[in-house]
Amino acid sequence: MSPVELAFSRSGILSKVLTGYSPRQAQIDMALEVELAIEQQSSLVVEAGTGTGKTFAYLLPALLSEKKVIVSTGTKNLQEQLFHKDIPLLRKAMATSAQIALLKGRANYLCHYRLELYTQERGQLDAAMLADFVNVKKWSTSTQSGDIGELVNVAEDSAIFPYVTSTVDNCLAKDCPHIDDCYLVKARKKAIDADVVVVNHHLFFADMALKDTGFGELIPKADVVVFDEAHQIPDIASDYFGEAFSTRQIIDLCSDVKQLFRTSLADVKQLEKAAEKLQKTAQEFRLLFHHDPERGNWREKLQLPRMSRAFANLKTDLDFLYQVIKLCLSRSEATDNCFERAVNILAKYDVMANIEQNGMSFWYETTRRHVVLHLTPLSVADKFSTFVEASGAGWIFTSATIAVNDGFEHFTSQLGLSQAQTLLVDSPFDYLAQSQLVVPRYLPDAAHHNRAQALADLAQPLIAASHGACFMLFTSYRMLNQVAEILADQIENPLLVQGQMSKRKLLDEFIDNSEAVLLATASFWEGVDVRGDKLTCVIIDKLPFASPDDPMLQARSEDVRRQGGDPFSEIQLPQAVIALKQGVGRLIRDVTDQGVMVICDDRLVSRPYGQVFLKSLPDMRRSRDINHASKFLTSLHSQ
Repeated sequence: MSPVELAFSRSGILSKVLTGYSPRQAQIDMALEVELAIEQQSSLVVEAGTGTGKTFAYLLPALLSEKKVIVSTGTKNLQEQLFHKDIPLLRKAMATSAQIALLKGRANYLCHYRLELYTQERGQLDAAMLADFVNVKKWSTSTQSGDIGELVNVAEDSAIFPYVTSTVDNCLAKDCPHIDDCYLVKARKKAIDADVVVVNHHLFFADMALKDTGFGELIPKADVVVFDEAHQIPDIASDYFGEAFSTRQIIDLCSDVKQLFRTSLADVKQLEKAAEKLQKTAQEFRLLFHHDPERGNWREKLQLPRMSRAFANLKTDLDFLYQVIKLCLSRSEATDNCFERAVNILAKYDVMANIEQNGMSFWYETTRRHVVLHLTPLSVADKFSTFVEASGAGWIFTSATIAVNDGFEHFTSQLGLSQAQTLLVDSPFDYLAQSQLVVPRYLPDAAHHNRAQALADLAQPLIAASHGACFMLFTSYRMLNQVAEILADQIENPLLVQGQMSKRKLLDEFIDNSEAVLLATASFWEGVDVRGDKLTCVIIDKLPFASPDDPMLQARSEDVRRQGGDPFSEIQLPQAVIALKQGVGRLIRDVTDQGVMVICDDRLVSRPYGQVFLKSLPDMRRSRDINHASKFLTSLHSQ
């Protein structure tokens, strides 16, 4: 028996720390493949269905290898669970002294310098931000880690955080007067010294992109790299191998320049004028886009005369601010930092102005306040595979949703992992006994004016039968808000609607209130774990195909077409299948869970590609009858 087989045996390591542990063949199969990939320094891609125990299936072989390990996750929740719960449990069972470290992106750590800067100048903060600032200041005197996740009395989306944390742009690095006390530097050092480092995908790829330019070494060199929630990686990798230019960077720079004028450069009158002019131009640039957040093709947008003029004005005012700061060089580290940021933003501006580059997608996205322009490579396969091959490490990619139609080609081709071993491990749950899949008939078409009313009418008996305990997941905010408005007038249950409060607070309220119904979009389709009779019904409004207007999809589709391929079967369908698998995965989280999954899209049964979706989903009892589903839910809640 190998050390891994022993660890998973009836009297092995896991039996010491897990009450009622019994070996699961699927978990052992995955662990043995992980062990082999680590030994051979090769790549392994694993889909492990919900309930397989994939976390221990990769952690135990990784820890037993006694090599330097990086575990990267897609969500902060999983990152925290691994660091605070799963790894310490195994560490105790193995009686090992392996050191573990949790490393987050810099926006998660308090910055001493910026806290001090804004302590001197609170006047520009509104009442809510000032109250949050006081709480941050108080907490700063006692924290050991500087991790803002410790702050329980400040909302996670508080507007104060950009003022008290640093970015790559505004960090003074070695020139900072607080460098010896820097929480980020301390966390980084701990990670370099640790045997196991837990990070998230964004941090991993941010560091990988920096290494590519020869500057960054945030994540130390590892012998084993594990990506959990790996289905997210292709899109995240593309973002970090591209470029982004945002009005947020400009506004932040203007804010810091005005701060300098008020504190140490009051003699340079032009400084405030230049910053205010640029800030106003950036805000006017945002006003040329729709009020609601959107995505679009930047190449096309830049052809519009008004847009072209406004973009040129940005360059003029950026240049002006750059020239004024240049006159103040060497007067302080903060001044020099602002100058470097201006140089960097100008360079990014030039990238976004040169829209003729091939093999790239130029696109924009807006938030309520800002515009971000993106240049994203259509493929990262060559770059990523070269990085993997040169690393000399074992690479493990795992998720509950990587395979499409029982194959891995969609995932491996995006990352250039043609030589990777693959493994498909089914969930141990008895979906036929535990769940029903309902595909209702006769619903109005997705674009029909009566669609929202029909969805609300369909949901009402299911909500009543499940006494709340229901998720409604949407592919658009527009439909979400329409249905929420109708249900608010028609049912007594408390409605929790995404956008009205933070994601964490929505989930807490849902779990605490047994009658509540939660309505949400994309971010609730994955990484949300509600067990037992707290969630017995999930209603999905339609198949989650990406919008045909999505600029990245358009660019990739055009690229596939040029190579003689079919964009629908190669890109749109696989992406939608993986997204739907994530949504369906919210329902059954444990062996005792039961519930109903309703997918309000008859393309599942009326179109040939519906079979690809159905084959990729767990094998549930299928029905078209809402009354049948209601009776099943009523019986669950009367037990």
